[in-house]
Amino acid sequence: MQLLENEIIRLRAPEPEDLDMLYIWENDASLWETGNALSPYSRYTLKQYIADADKDIFESKQLRLIIELKASRTAIGNIDLYDFDPHHRRAGVGILIDASHQRRGYAKNALQLIMNYAFTFIKIHQLYAYIPVTNTPSLRLFERCGFETMGEMKDWLLTSDGYADVLLVSYINK
Repeated sequence: MQLLENEIIRLRAPEPEDLDMLYIWENDASLWETGNALSPYSRYTLKQYIADADKDIFESKQLRLIIELKASRTAIGNIDLYDFDPHHRRAGVGILIDASHQRRGYAKNALQLIMNYAFTFIKIHQLYAYIPVTNTPSLRLFERCGFETMGEMKDWLLTSDGYADVLLVSYINK
């Protein structure tokens, strides 16, 4: 079995065929409040991103992989390592599973695969994520994978309902 796959899913580099799904996911305004996007992405920008996806994580400081069901070769989400710091050996991790494929264990599979890849291949010491306190499914996912709450940031995200608190969760590879 390969480093970035198990019997159910495969994590792979984005391909031109993923453009339509990436366009939908990146332009879903309901997800913008939990990330850093403030406006839609054009197809041109996403094409350029896919074209540049072959850059090494040490060069680009990020790695986005498509989560694909092995049996059907269907793209169901993506997982990112971002803000990679090679000196301190840490990176943020973010995950998105398309709504039509949620609550089936795919996120847990993907997170476990990226953790294994990050710790064994890239030699990352620490992975972390910022999760809104109201995002119970995401908090449970990260806790089930061994992440611990390291702190709470008050009024960290500006949402349509005002400011929201965020938890910083972390997994330290010992």
